[in-house]
Amino acid sequence: MALQGLSTAAVAASVTVGPPALLRIPSSRLCYGGRTPSSRIRIGSVRCKAVGENPQGSLSDTVVYKGVYGPWTVESSDVQEVISYRSGLVTAAASFVIAASAAYLPDNITSFLKQNQDFLYVIGSGGLGLSLFLIHIYVTEIKRTLQALWGLGVLGSAATYIYLAQPANKTLVQYVVDNPSAVWLVGPLFAALTGLVFKEGLCYGKLEAGALTFIIPILLLGHLSGLMDDGAKLTLLALWMGLFVIFAGRKFTQPIKDDIGDKSVFTFNSLPDDEKKALIEKLEQQNSQY
Repeated sequence: MALQGLSTAAVAASVTVGPPALLRIPSSRLCYGGRTPSSRIRIGSVRCKAVGENPQGSLSDTVVYKGVYGPWTVESSDVQEVISYRSGLVTAAASFVIAASAAYLPDNITSFLKQNQDFLYVIGSGGLGLSLFLIHIYVTEIKRTLQALWGLGVLGSAATYIYLAQPANKTLVQYVVDNPSAVWLVGPLFAALTGLVFKEGLCYGKLEAGALTFIIPILLLGHLSGLMDDGAKLTLLALWMGLFVIFAGRKFTQPIKDDIGDKSVFTFNSLPDDEKKALIEKLEQQNSQY
């Protein structure tokens, strides 16, 4: 958004609902949306409702939220992006649960499933990658770190499959199960997943996400170190499966705006430095008048 447009919007918001909380970034720079105060603006005589939260989904009924650097609204493109983000999580969870269920079923039932575990692994990794591409985090460096971990995990998984699993005539999943040291190669992918659920648990107080933050690394490190027996691994794996499904499913019960965050912050961060400085000075002048 151009500086002129954002500045005009900020002026409009200050007249209608008062000035934005200048330079008051939310308490957790990792979190967004769910704990960001918002205001509903009455335009003319019509009270507006949120796109994505309105059952009719009408673009003519729009809630205007009060952001740190000015007002913002939920647009149809935002709704599509959030749905894609959540769909990526569902894809990752479903693929993981289907593939991991082979650990609990008889061999005569899971033979077909085991033959396709690598396909499910690829689908699940793609779903996670989509969510990490679309995730909204105020600090760009954190988002890029999670994406880099995902990329390293994908490369490590490909290398493990090509150079280790195939020569041993095994699937990637089976090779990692039989050779704990392979966790070093595929582990960054799950570290990215751990970072994502940590963010969700921290921002929204989701118990299942908080539990996954500990279960995922404990299981992987237990397998890597050899200090965990098969019974403990299966117990943690079952918890991982159940909590992952709950986590992904419950994402669709949240308001759309929660996964968007304060759009004014993201818009501000995308501006050139000189436009940022000019906008801050303008907002400070407006704020000093109150």
